[in-house]
Amino acid sequence: MLNANLSQTLNVSTEQTYAGLLGRILFTTLTGMPCCLFLLINGIMLFTLRSKAVFRETSRYILLYNLLFADAFMLALSQLLYIMAACRLITTYPVCGVITLLTILTNEISPLTLVVMCLERYVAVCYPPRHATIITIRNTGLAIVVIWAICSLNVLTAVFMLLNFSFEDQQNLQMKDYCRREIMFLNPVSDLYDKVYTYILFCSAGVAVSFSYIGVMVAARSATTDKASAQKASKTLLLHLVQLGLILLSALHTPSIQAISKVVDAITSDRLHIVHYVFIIILPRCLSSLIYGLRDQTIRPVLMYYLCCRLPKFQ
Repeated sequence: MLNANLSQTLNVSTEQTYAGLLGRILFTTLTGMPCCLFLLINGIMLFTLRSKAVFRETSRYILLYNLLFADAFMLALSQLLYIMAACRLITTYPVCGVITLLTILTNEISPLTLVVMCLERYVAVCYPPRHATIITIRNTGLAIVVIWAICSLNVLTAVFMLLNFSFEDQQNLQMKDYCRREIMFLNPVSDLYDKVYTYILFCSAGVAVSFSYIGVMVAARSATTDKASAQKASKTLLLHLVQLGLILLSALHTPSIQAISKVVDAITSDRLHIVHYVFIIILPRCLSSLIYGLRDQTIRPVLMYYLCCRLPKFQ
């Protein structure tokens, strides 16, 4: 009787293990497919923006290239971390630290680039005579360097805080859990600094984008402004504001998941985590391709040409 109960318990445990494994494979596939699709689209967009001189010599397309590059890199790193978590791969602190810091770097470049792109549209609509003198290739390159410098400085600060942690208390550098951003904040100061920096960054970016949107909307009602151009710019800025909001939600990903996990069971929490990952982490990184790839009359025919494998009818 005892052997029968033990055998039944083992069978149930084995079935649960296989069910959990099949569930992880299924959901990893479902999240991996859209991620790979959008990585492909972003890659084609990046290639498109380097294929013609008009894209390489126009400031807003140069800024778009920087945004797409950061988004694609962030998307790839996020998917790598997700696959590692789904496969229960445990790494060392140095490996996880490098991946996490690169993720932080590329994650923060997007909102700052969006701010510069919105300011460029604001100048183009509200001060068209001065646009050519203010928004030059040189100034655009300088703005991109400043963006990367600010984000890199933040990453270096995070590295210094990480190095101040006493790793002698650890028996080895092997992690006990799967790699993720919040687990690398090994002391309260690092966690507090990250939260304060993130909130200041997104609040400042939100104010700048909102100011640009309001300025363009006011200009659109002016009799001295090209109304068609102003209306198109206002719609683009509104989409960027939505995109910025979604990226901000991605920064709140961890607290929201922790709150959800306290009120639902583990399986439901994992599934909500996956849905949250697709719509809050992946989707914002793909909006730029959709916004410009479908709405921009200069990019769209070239993008469709490459997406359709260079078919003659799209030339």
